Amino acid sequence: MADDALTVPDASFSLAEQTLAIGQEFPDVETCRRTLKDIAIALHFDLRIVKSDRSRFIAKCSKEGCPWRVHVAKCPGVPTFSIRTLHGEHTCEGVRNLHHQQASVGWVARSVEARIRDNPQYKPKEILQDIRDQHGVAVSYMQAWRGKERSMAALHGTFEEGYRLLPAYCEQIRKTNPGSIASVFATGQDNCFQRLFVSFRASIYGFINACRPLLELDKAHLKGKYLGTILCAAAVDADDALFPLAIAIVDVDSDENWMWFMSELRKLLGVNTDNMPRLTILSERQRGMVEAVETHFPSAFHGFCLRYISENFRDTFKNTKLVNIFWNAVYALTTVEFETKISEMVEITQDVIPWFQQFPPQLWAIAYFEGVRYGHFTLGVTELLYHWALECHELPIVQMVEHIRHQLASWFNARRDMGMRWASILVPSTEKQILEAIADARCYQVLRANEVEFEIVSTERTNIVDIRSRVCSCRRWQLYGLPCAHAAAALLSCGQNVHLFAEPCFTVASYRETYSQVINPIPDKSRWKELGEGAEGGGAKLDISIRPPKTRRPPGRPKKKVLRVENFKRPKRIVQCGRCHLLVSWEPARSVIKHVPNSEVEQYGRVNDLCEAGSMFMHVLNDSYAVTAQATIKDLLFNVNATALS
Repeated sequence: MADDALTVPDASFSLAEQTLAIGQEFPDVETCRRTLKDIAIALHFDLRIVKSDRSRFIAKCSKEGCPWRVHVAKCPGVPTFSIRTLHGEHTCEGVRNLHHQQASVGWVARSVEARIRDNPQYKPKEILQDIRDQHGVAVSYMQAWRGKERSMAALHGTFEEGYRLLPAYCEQIRKTNPGSIASVFATGQDNCFQRLFVSFRASIYGFINACRPLLELDKAHLKGKYLGTILCAAAVDADDALFPLAIAIVDVDSDENWMWFMSELRKLLGVNTDNMPRLTILSERQRGMVEAVETHFPSAFHGFCLRYISENFRDTFKNTKLVNIFWNAVYALTTVEFETKISEMVEITQDVIPWFQQFPPQLWAIAYFEGVRYGHFTLGVTELLYHWALECHELPIVQMVEHIRHQLASWFNARRDMGMRWASILVPSTEKQILEAIADARCYQVLRANEVEFEIVSTERTNIVDIRSRVCSCRRWQLYGLPCAHAAAALLSCGQNVHLFAEPCFTVASYRETYSQVINPIPDKSRWKELGEGAEGGGAKLDISIRPPKTRRPPGRPKKKVLRVENFKRPKRIVQCGRCHLLVSWEPARSVIKHVPNSEVEQYGRVNDLCEAGSMFMHVLNDSYAVTAQATIKDLLFNVNATALS
């Protein structure tokens, strides 16, 4: 076939130019085998091994009558091998198709090792295509997949080794980053992995000393060999960027594991601060999360992520006008504004009342939620966890945490350098909001009541501002932590710098303090001490060998969920009965028709007649069972065909 015709790419000539010569030496016999195999693939001839042992290696061309032959023997007194005899000319035509016996799984693994080191997401389909383009050799998908697995194991170790190294890895975290928390826990007599908790000292210091008292909680399911779930608690820095505080990897997503994670988080914060502020926590408020937060952070304000709430509302009602009013209600600053919007929604449909009972506004609405979110209403950690799960699903657990540590260290360095270049009082994103408030403030009339209280008059309403308490009757200053336009008007009227009245968590100084600490590197695993005495805070002693969890990814390609037509949100075709003029859906009519046996289809008429009859009399289903409808359709078809014949 044309696809199997031999085409030698230019990339193979660089290897082919490395010709063999008598006296050429190899470090060992394995290197000799690999070199000869690479040359055979590059020159497109089959290699047949005649002899291979500790002292010699003899190979020849597999084609009968071809004189190509090489004899390699061990040099006396040294481990090297050298070529003793060489017949380097080929008289055969070589391999004339794309398949090559020497292109084994091991050869594929060596060929793609450099690429996989840079890109662990290198797919088997890409591997087999690149090998065909670069070497002119066709390998199967399974060869490419196994080659990648072998290369990944050579670069990063096996999944099983990753779990075994966890106690030593946790000790390295605590040793290289003093003050960090790293603990691993096993379960059962087999010491199967159960939980891993990691929080670096740099993150702990940055959150307690400079970040706003706001935490996001979320999870992501891992798709690796042994599955699992990654949990994360993340804060937000002065410039509204995500700031991961602690991560955990657990064997299963359960209420018990969430309770443990929040317990570790509570101990982390309790040890490192005497006066922990009252936290605001955002999540999707699943049952395990709610119980864990109530148990370990009873004074915290635990609210919904607005993205989660809005998507639930949108999918429940599927009404664009209703969704727009809902968003106006979400961002209403006062209870009066909120109740007005609720009344508008109730006028459209009464079904919103049970929904608001299921999702109380006190857990998400700006007007009612008691916690301070500083203008941060959605979970940014969700996307971060998704990317981590996607990028690390083929890495052993130690390499997964190392990938996260590298990313955190990179963020700390880049943001530290960026913060040092800023010369303003507030971070750029906050500076922009303050300038907008100042611009809006110029259209207000300011009436001063006393040294600290001001009356701000506009065409819409009048607001009272207290610059000492940092309060405005519109509530934006209190809720967002930044002076609103009314507050800006009051401050400008008395000669104050508006920038100085923003919350300290928005200042450049706080941003610099957030990233002032360093996440130190961890030495290569070859230098770790795998066996020894357990260290304090480790959770598992170093002499305990942790085995993988018993949960394991099932073999084969994951099953795809089959979606019904309704799930694609395509409009259904509506048909009208020709006699009673009832409007019915076309799809249910077809589903009833399927119950009519093929023999009766042939007896009573064409398929088109069946579909027409089904659409005309689907209203029978409104008051009868499918059997009754089926009988009715049969009778109708008989009449239809009789009329047609007459």
